[in-house]
Amino acid sequence: MSDIEIAKKAKPKSITTIASSLGIKRSKLRLYGQHIAKLPLDLIDEKKVKKSNLILVSAVSPTPAGEGKTTVSIGLAEGMNQIGKQTTVVLREPSLGPVFGIKGGATGGGYSQVLPMEEINLHFTGDFSAIEKAHNLLAALIDNNIQSKSRSLNIDPRTIAWKRVMDMNDRSLRQMVIGLGGRTMGVPRETGFDITAASEIMAILCLSKDLTDLKRRMGNIFVGYTYDREPVFARDLNAQGAMAALMKDAIKPNLVQTLEGNPAIIHGGPFANIAQGTNSIIATKMGMSLSNYVVTEAGFGMDLGAEKFLDIKCQTAGLSPKALVLVATIRALKYHGGASLKELTTPDLKALKKGLANLDKHLETAKHFAITPVVAINKFISDTKEEIDLVKAHVQKKGYRVAVSDGWAKGGAGTKDLAKKVIQAVKETKGHFKPIYDWHLPIVKKIEAVAQKVYGAKGVEYTALAKRNLKTISALGLDDAPVCIAKTQKSLSDNAKLIGRPKDFVITVREIEIASGAGFVVPITGAMMRMPGLPAVPAAEQIDIDDKGEIVGLF
Repeated sequence: MSDIEIAKKAKPKSITTIASSLGIKRSKLRLYGQHIAKLPLDLIDEKKVKKSNLILVSAVSPTPAGEGKTTVSIGLAEGMNQIGKQTTVVLREPSLGPVFGIKGGATGGGYSQVLPMEEINLHFTGDFSAIEKAHNLLAALIDNNIQSKSRSLNIDPRTIAWKRVMDMNDRSLRQMVIGLGGRTMGVPRETGFDITAASEIMAILCLSKDLTDLKRRMGNIFVGYTYDREPVFARDLNAQGAMAALMKDAIKPNLVQTLEGNPAIIHGGPFANIAQGTNSIIATKMGMSLSNYVVTEAGFGMDLGAEKFLDIKCQTAGLSPKALVLVATIRALKYHGGASLKELTTPDLKALKKGLANLDKHLETAKHFAITPVVAINKFISDTKEEIDLVKAHVQKKGYRVAVSDGWAKGGAGTKDLAKKVIQAVKETKGHFKPIYDWHLPIVKKIEAVAQKVYGAKGVEYTALAKRNLKTISALGLDDAPVCIAKTQKSLSDNAKLIGRPKDFVITVREIEIASGAGFVVPITGAMMRMPGLPAVPAAEQIDIDDKGEIVGLF
């Protein structure tokens, strides 16, 4: 059966029953029907957070279709509950861009899913809409101030870095000119659209500790400069209050359930190749306040989501994972060994052996963070025993635990071995992870630390624009900010075509964006952009709704 067929055959429990299993009273819930609820922030208990065990799920460098970190995360949570460990899975919300684009939904797959699948993948509780509205409100206030004569801040339109956003892949909106049509239509200037998941508001939501912190961070958003070269922030436009008002419900995490009736919290959804790629601090701490174990994931590979999870999110929130699960798939390793996308389901031990170099680099990166990983081989139906045995033997020879994760086909029953090995890793972990860099280092030193230790680069080069950006960052007093490097997920380098484990490459930083509200700077490498386009055959073409209102084609 397809994912959506499996989801539709499920008989989910009432969300009040799920909440009760976590010790949450019905009166605390804001219900969105029978199977979704918002959770109030006062359920977070910092003392319980310190006692809970956080498990991070990351992966090798993925193929374009992804390697199933969400499926493994959900399956692992099911398996841990099956072996008697009270566990909640905490995930990101899906963006409509990938849902209608190439990757499909983000609710897991097969028998490792979260429910209700259709609602979560589409509009859910409106969090993305609230983020979009808050972001675009600031954009409207900026252009209104430029147009104003009586209350003008004298903003130079050429310096405005704040675009508009929408939650859809639409390449035609990347660059545009607005304000055409006469004096009453605004001041003409160049701008464009980003996708909502790439909005700084999304990053802010996922790094804020409460509504007050959210509003403060929104006020700190850098807008641009005046004609006198004075910096302008959102607080100068008195924007933060109204923006935060739009976010009053979006800041609350969403409680749903897994296919096996275990609790799942879903909140926030920044992309990992251009933002920090993890769910909110609030959601993670909520799960840790309510459960002995929390399984969470970070987007794309160890070089992107996991690095940002550890160096940005954990440093901001004071968190430290007790275990790291590194997802590998036979198909991804063959891809990094030179097999074409069309040949990934064909047995190929030669390509597989060659592709193991990519896995090895991610294992080394985990060592830089002083975390011992457990390798999870996410099993696909095309995998052969010989291929699986080859990977297992390789990982064991390296001295790491490894388990086959068969959650897609079997749910929690297929991840019990993985769950037991993760518990062993948790018991052995005593200290705090080691960040790749100190926030107080110069920006260039922080970029170089990530590029060399995590990506394996020989060095870093900066364009003339990036060098000017460094001076701006220093002038704004942001030298102590962490770096959230925007890089392709398809390669350890900034060149998507360099698969496997490239060596002796140089990372080129072409510009550095300022996300002062989120509290970090964004060095942009390669051809990264904040508004994706749809593929030649988008997933949207397979999605439909029948006369009875039943949705088909979601996966």
